[in-house]
Amino acid sequence: MKKDTIDNLFEELRSDFDVENPNIGHQERFLSKLKNQNSENSKHTSNNVNFWKPFLSIAASVVICFSVFTLLKPSNNVKDLASVSPEMSQTETFFTSTISEALVKLNNERTSETEILINDALKQMNILEKEYESLKIDLTESGDDKRVIYAMITNFQTRIDILKNVMNTIEHVKQLKQNKNENSNTI
Repeated sequence: MKKDTIDNLFEELRSDFDVENPNIGHQERFLSKLKNQNSENSKHTSNNVNFWKPFLSIAASVVICFSVFTLLKPSNNVKDLASVSPEMSQTETFFTSTISEALVKLNNERTSETEILINDALKQMNILEKEYESLKIDLTESGDDKRVIYAMITNFQTRIDILKNVMNTIEHVKQLKQNKNENSNTI
């Protein structure tokens, strides 16, 4: 029943349909117009892309540089004694200068007899320096905890004590060598 009504509808509208054949060459003209339109759109689009391309590459470079700088930036938030107070700054300066002077004296005393003593002292100094770096991180995390500050000062004092002991031992070795030379010359 529905099929009959649809067939009837098409029969009634048959005169309204456009059933004429297009002119000869219509399809070729249509395809050439379509190709021309596509090529104009692609030229316009490629010009647009070429115009923005340098700006986009510069912007991308800036973003990459900023990201790398931000991610690789060393953390300068680690505190040391100098950041606690002006008095602690003076204390740290005193200890570091005293240690530096003692290290220079120690290296000036380097001989074949004292080589082992000096190398051992330098190894101990490196261990204490690593411990001090760890204490700086602890100080940063603890928020100026007095126990950490005390440990940092003790670390400096221990370094100075090690250097003093090594210098005293070197002096003792020198005296023994000098006494040995004096005894061998007098007998």
